[in-house]
Amino acid sequence: MDRRTIIKGSLAAGAALALPARLPARARTGNARDAKLAAIAKRAQARAGDLLWRDDIVGIADFGLRSSEPRFHFVNLEAGTVDSFLVSHGDGSDPEHDGWLNWFSNDHESHCTSEGSYATYGWYTGRFGTSIRLEGLDPTNSNALDRAIVMHRAKYAEREHVTKWGRLGRSNGCFAMGNADFKRALVQLGGGRVIHAGRYGWAEDGSTVTRPSQEAGEIKPLIPDPPRGEDILKPGVY
Repeated sequence: MDRRTIIKGSLAAGAALALPARLPARARTGNARDAKLAAIAKRAQARAGDLLWRDDIVGIADFGLRSSEPRFHFVNLEAGTVDSFLVSHGDGSDPEHDGWLNWFSNDHESHCTSEGSYATYGWYTGRFGTSIRLEGLDPTNSNALDRAIVMHRAKYAEREHVTKWGRLGRSNGCFAMGNADFKRALVQLGGGRVIHAGRYGWAEDGSTVTRPSQEAGEIKPLIPDPPRGEDILKPGVY
């Protein structure tokens, strides 16, 4: 089965899904941050080339922001809008579990988030239900398919987790989202679109958010995270 067949199949399945009633965390148009995101979105689309099936919406994960902040941006290049949602990063990228990504990695068994652009492929059913396959398009994420780096839903990526624990739980490197937000991703990002992961730290006004210094005592002590149980396992093989 070639890539076009995989992508077309996922688009056909998307017609059966309805968008969730829940509104996105934020929607902003025309601010300085959104102009920067649009530029990245266009570069990511150019990187995808022939793999791109739809050029309306691009997903951009800004891992320069803390996991408690809506940092997965749905950049609608046709409508000129940006909707932002929560997304988890890998536990290998945040070993102290303070909610900040420390580094990216493309290595197998690293449990890290990988930097770069990804093409979204068809859907499969894994441990977290329907999930979106991803192919890394850059040397920094070229092992994404082999590492089973995908988009999926997870309880530890819900807003309620932030309310209780101060930050999201961590994945094994996958882009994990809350249930309602992931349903939107299935429709708006699945099947022949592109997403991009980077570390920018952009606030809505376009300024750069500075990570607090642990030595300066600016980070409050964290409540330990609850056991994740089977959530700690990968969503499954393809």
